[in-house]
Amino acid sequence: MKEDKLAVLIDADNVPYSNVKEMLEEIAKNGTPTIKRIYADWTTSRVSGWKGVLLENAITPVQQYSYTTGKNSTDSAMIIDAMDILYSEKVTGFCIVSSDSDFTRLATRLREAGMRVIGFGEKKTPQPFISACDKFIYLEILKAPAEKVEKPSARATTARRANKEEPISKVDKETIRILTESVNDLADETGWTFLAHLGNYILKKKPDFDPRNYGFQKLLPLIKDTKKFAIDERDTNNESVKHIFIKPK
Repeated sequence: MKEDKLAVLIDADNVPYSNVKEMLEEIAKNGTPTIKRIYADWTTSRVSGWKGVLLENAITPVQQYSYTTGKNSTDSAMIIDAMDILYSEKVTGFCIVSSDSDFTRLATRLREAGMRVIGFGEKKTPQPFISACDKFIYLEILKAPAEKVEKPSARATTARRANKEEPISKVDKETIRILTESVNDLADETGWTFLAHLGNYILKKKPDFDPRNYGFQKLLPLIKDTKKFAIDERDTNNESVKHIFIKPK
């Protein structure tokens, strides 16, 4: 399968600069970022935090002056650039990094043109923008690994446990309903569903679905935690690889 060439367009006014490295690593899992641009009025102090991470991550800043107080001026610049890139035919997908619903129509238009659209934003991102993307990833789950500390004291260990960050979502009844319906939709004549097909299928229904939202790195641990599904691990020609099938209990 040919890897997507991605245009990464970042709205500096509506996303934090923390964990930008982790964000770019996540983007790289979905394709090759061939264009990386970030939009803001760089004469203002509110985006000063971004300036320190642009060069080390090879992101091109685009200046857009704020002509009207209180109005985000980066929207129009990003949209114009996105359409120029679309018609240049240099990419096969877009990553739109923003928590702003103003990009809903842009995401829809890009998908109509056959582009794959991946959104990145904070948990506060409005649902219309999330639904307009093929896939949406919350920035809160892209946390840098904690620094190692030699011989931590008992008090420090207790403090870390107390401050352990909770998942941004819970495996609630609605999530289990979507999982169950999707498993049934994909089931073969024996009632079993191949796990490898499940994740991408759920994304078509719920673009922001990600096991990491619920505190799990992979889909299988999440499914096991629900205790709602039977799991069958089948041997393959490779001893180190098993095909996993699931079905509702």
